Amino acid sequence: MAIEVFNRYEEKYILTQSEFDLLVNEIERHMDKDSYNADGKFYPISNIYYDTPDYSLIRTSLMHPKYKEKLRLRSYGRIDEGDMSFLEIKKKYHGLVNKRRTKLIRREAERFIKTGDEPEYKEYMNGQVLNELCWFINHHKLRPAAFVGYDRLAFFGRDGSDLRISFDKNIRGRDYNLTLSDTDGEPILEEGYYLMEIKTRFSKPLWLAHLLTEHNIQRSHFSKYGTYYTMLLENKSRTAAV
Repeated sequence: MAIEVFNRYEEKYILTQSEFDLLVNEIERHMDKDSYNADGKFYPISNIYYDTPDYSLIRTSLMHPKYKEKLRLRSYGRIDEGDMSFLEIKKKYHGLVNKRRTKLIRREAERFIKTGDEPEYKEYMNGQVLNELCWFINHHKLRPAAFVGYDRLAFFGRDGSDLRISFDKNIRGRDYNLTLSDTDGEPILEEGYYLMEIKTRFSKPLWLAHLLTEHNIQRSHFSKYGTYYTMLLENKSRTAAV
C-alpha cells in the first residue's frame, strides 16, 4: 500500500551520465529497486500542479521561505479519467518535508479541485487528508497551472530502513492541455543529466555519505515546478522584448 502521510528530509543533486552510472552501481549493492523498476527500466510519473491565478504558491516557494506548500495531482503512467490517481499536499518547514495524500479516481480529483466540493467518502480514500485538501483548495482558490512529467528509477532501503533514493530523467513541463492523459512537454533538465533525490527522516547511512564525499557529489537546489515556472517567465520576457 502506498504511504499516504509521512515526514522526511530531502536532498537533491544534479548528476552527469557518468556520475549516475557510478552511483547506481554502488547503490544497488545496498538497496532494492522499487517494484515499478523490477525490469530495470525507468517508470513514468505525471503531475498536474495547482496554483492561484497569480502563481502565489510557486512564487513564494522560489523565495526559499522557512515554510512553503504546494498541491499536485499525480499518476504513474498515462491514465484515463476513470483510473486511480493521488491528490497530495506537500509542505516544507525548516527543511522537513511533510506529504499528505489520498487516492482518488482522476475525474473525482479534478472535479474536487474545480468545485471545492469534497467527494463522497469511499474506502480507498483517506478521510482526514480529504478534509485538509478541501480547506486548502477553497482557501487558495486553486486552478491547474502546469504539467510536469519525468521518468524515474527508485531504490528503497533494506531491513526496514526508510531511506529512499530516486533518479529522474526526461523532466518536462507545459502550461497548456493540463491533463494527465498527455505526457508530452518542454525539457526542463538538459538531456544527459539526472536529478537524484535522497529522502529519509534520519541521517544518511555512512556508506552513502562516504560515496558522495569520495566522488565530490554536491547538493543542488532544484524544484521541477519552480524551474519550469522560471522558464515560463523567461520565455514571456523574451517574447515581450521582440
